[in-house]
Parts: sequence; structure tokens; C-alpha cells
Amino acid sequence: MMFAVAMTFIDQTIVSIAAPDIVRELGLSSSGMQWVVNAYLLALAAFFALGGRLADLYGPRRVVVVGTLVFVIASVLCGCVPSGDYAQTWLIAFRAMQGFGAALLFPAALAVVVAVFPVERRGRALALFFGISGALTAVGPLLGGWLTASWTWRAVFWVNVPVAIVALVLTAFAHIADRPRSGTLDVPGAVLVAVGMGLSVLGFQQAQSWGWDSWATWLCVAGGLAVLYVFVRYERGVRHPLIDLRVFRDKAFAVDNAVLFFAMLAFVPVFFFSSVYAQVSLSASPNQAALFLLYFFAGFALASQWGGRILDKRGARPALKAGAIPGAVGFALWANELTNLSMHDQWPYAALAGAGIGFILAPASTDAVNRAIGTSYGEVTGITQTVRNFAASVGMAVFGTLLSRAMTENVTETLRERGFSPGVADQVARGISDSVSGHGDSTPPTGSGQVAEATRDAMTAIQTDFAQANQWVFYGMAIALGLAFLCAVRHPGGPITAEEETPTDSDAGKAG
Repeated sequence: MMFAVAMTFIDQTIVSIAAPDIVRELGLSSSGMQWVVNAYLLALAAFFALGGRLADLYGPRRVVVVGTLVFVIASVLCGCVPSGDYAQTWLIAFRAMQGFGAALLFPAALAVVVAVFPVERRGRALALFFGISGALTAVGPLLGGWLTASWTWRAVFWVNVPVAIVALVLTAFAHIADRPRSGTLDVPGAVLVAVGMGLSVLGFQQAQSWGWDSWATWLCVAGGLAVLYVFVRYERGVRHPLIDLRVFRDKAFAVDNAVLFFAMLAFVPVFFFSSVYAQVSLSASPNQAALFLLYFFAGFALASQWGGRILDKRGARPALKAGAIPGAVGFALWANELTNLSMHDQWPYAALAGAGIGFILAPASTDAVNRAIGTSYGEVTGITQTVRNFAASVGMAVFGTLLSRAMTENVTETLRERGFSPGVADQVARGISDSVSGHGDSTPPTGSGQVAEATRDAMTAIQTDFAQANQWVFYGMAIALGLAFLCAVRHPGGPITAEEETPTDSDAGKAG
């Protein structure tokens, strides 16, 4: 199952590194390339709940196989995109298809792991699952940079083929028993949650481009939330709902998801913002920026295993509290060091921040799944993954806006101190902010005009300005972990025992 989900984690970051080559060869617009990245994440958000329910209805093994096939076929087609007028449409469509395959695959794979291990061993098992699969997100930039430099950018998609083959062979050898549940697929519910999640995530994704004062941004966000409200009301009256909302009556389950939400506000955005910071402020190459993230993942991987053991022995609350505090402290100290412009001085704080996240993610996700109603592991993993993906979208939007605004203000002040008029300084600052906050690029502006020359002379100061702007983002991540701690202290605590599971659950646990 770790081989199966490896593709979905790697693809969250691998395409961003190849973006300049894709744009150059296919002639994509900058907004078009943004949609190539966003289409994958948007489909993930829209269809996670459906993937979890399908795993319950038809058996997780079957859905893992289907999801893997959908994902790898879409990957091959992405790599085969033809040059010409249809290139952008082709790439966006099959990136969305990849996201749909991942949304089928991930909840089903997680449900398999949950069903195979009895409750007293799930913490360590899922800590390994989340620790290794989560660390693969850091492999994406390294692998993408190497494949693009040594072969072709198309290989960032084709690399999924051998991984999928191994995953399918291992799935066949594992002899996983499918245990489909009775019931029917709630098609109206699936449509409502897909539209609601898709619209709201779209609004958050596009907020930085459209602006928070744009009617389109708020139409998507508010419209999506309104559709999700209709979905909740509708589900209460359905005999076989897509999501059994009774699970939220369990206080521990609700707290687990709240903690996951605040932790994911930081977890996914930290990949982007630390990578761009390394490239812009530290003048690092994309591969060096990816190595910068390995400090974070060193702490993350170690703490994931430790957190799983704490969950098995003492329950979720100690693990969640043990993660939120060092996570908040780590991000705050990391933010304080950003303006020193030294990667060497920052690694202890990056590792501490990663350890905080590592303590939280696996225990919170595992504890939430342990509290599933009946054997609805797929359904509950669909819920937790939807919460995680939605939080990541919110974090990217909010922190991206915060970075862009702080960057513009800092650069404007720097240019005004160097004799630029307020109007010109603001215009140039906005252009620089848009370029460096959209992708890592520390290349000085070209041209021989007075403005271009003065801007090139100010690039060292602008690198510091970007670091100062990033401080606000990392302090925001520290606050998010602080809010996670406030939620964690409300967790009822205590591990779930085998006796507390329903008989069917215990049978499922022994099936492995």
C-alpha cells in the first residue's frame, strides 16, 4: 500500500520543479501552468469522500487496483501531451484525472492497512505508513529535478509507471481480502460534496490571483460552503449516506479532525514556502532547495514513529499535545532565523517543526479511523483526507496572500529608500512580488533602463525583504500549531482497545 500511495505523494511536488521546462516547450501561459498544478489538488479535494465510500461498498483492494490504473493511465497521457493549441487543455484534463485516481486510491489503501492490523498495533503501523509516504513528498522535487535535467520533463509523469507495476504486483501477492459492505452509493451526496469542495477549494486556490476583494473569489468560497451545508442537511435524511455524520458525535473524532485541520495549515504550505525561500533568499538551486526540506523530514519521520508508539500505549491526547508544542516552538524559532540567510543555522528549527507535525499526523489520523462506525474505514479515511486537503488549500491561500502583501510592502520601502518615486516603487514591487511568490526565481531583472539597473542593484536587499516577508508566514504556521494544541487538550484521551471495537472490526483486524 505504501508503494501504491507513493505516486500520489510524489506527484504533489514533482511537477512544480519541471514547470519552467513544461512552459517553455509547450508554450503554456503562467496561469495555465498554475492550473496544471491546481487541477490535481482540486480533484483530490472533490473526490476523497467518494473514494472512501467506494472502498467500503466494493472492497478496498478492488478500489486500490482501479485507482492505481486510473492514476497511471492518466500519468502516461500527461507525459504524452502533444505540442500545439490543445497542449494546455490536454495536460490540465489528465492532471485532474490523476487527482481522481489518487482520491480513489489513497482512502482505500489506508483502509487496507487499518483492516490488516488489530487496534493495539495500528499506531505503529500507520506511523510507518504516514512517515514513509509523507516523506516521499520531499522526494518529488529531487526526483523531478534529476529527471528533467538528465532526460526530459515528461519523465516526471512516466516515472509512475514502474511504481504502479510494483504496487499492483505486491497487491496481488498480499492476498488482501475484500470485505464489501451492503448499501448503495449516494450519488446526489457524491455530487454535492464534489461541487462544494471543488468550488470552495477553487476559491482559496485562486484568491492570490483573483484577489480577496474579487467577487469571483468569494462567489466560489461562499458558494462552495453553501453547497456543503446543503450536503450536510441532505445526508441526515438518507438511508445509505455518503458520509455517516453520526461519527462526529464522538468527541475524540471531532477533536482529531480539528487538530488535523490546524496541523495541515502548516504541513503542505511549508513545502512551497521554504522551497521558494531557499531559492530566492538563499540563492539555492531547486535541488538544493529540496535538500533543505530534508531537515524538516528528518524530524518528521522520527517523530512519526515515536508518536505511533505513544498512541498505542497511552492514546492520542499525549501524542497530539507532544507534537503541537514543539511544532509551534519550532516554526517560531525557524521564522526568527530566516533573516540570517544561512541554511546551516536553520536546520535544528526546521527539524523541530517537522517533529511537531510528525507527532500529530499519524496519531490523529489513526485515532480518527479507530473510531469508525462499524467497518466504515474507507468512509472515515475519506473524511480525514478531505479535512486535510481542504486545510492545505486554505493554508496555501492565506499564507500566500500574507507573503505577497508583506513582500510588496518591504520591497516598496527598499526601493523608495533608493530614490524611486512612490508610484514606480509600488509598481516594481508588485511585479517582483508576483514573480518570486509564484515560483522560485532569484534571477535579477533584465533590461538596461534606469529602473531595471536600480532594481538589480537592490537585489541583495530584496532577498532580505523576502526573508522578512516569509517570517510572517512561518509565525502564522506557529500560531496554527498553537491552535492545534488548544484542540488537543480537549481530546478525551485514552487508547481504543480491541474490546471497544465492534465484532466486525476485530475480524477485519485479524484478516491480515
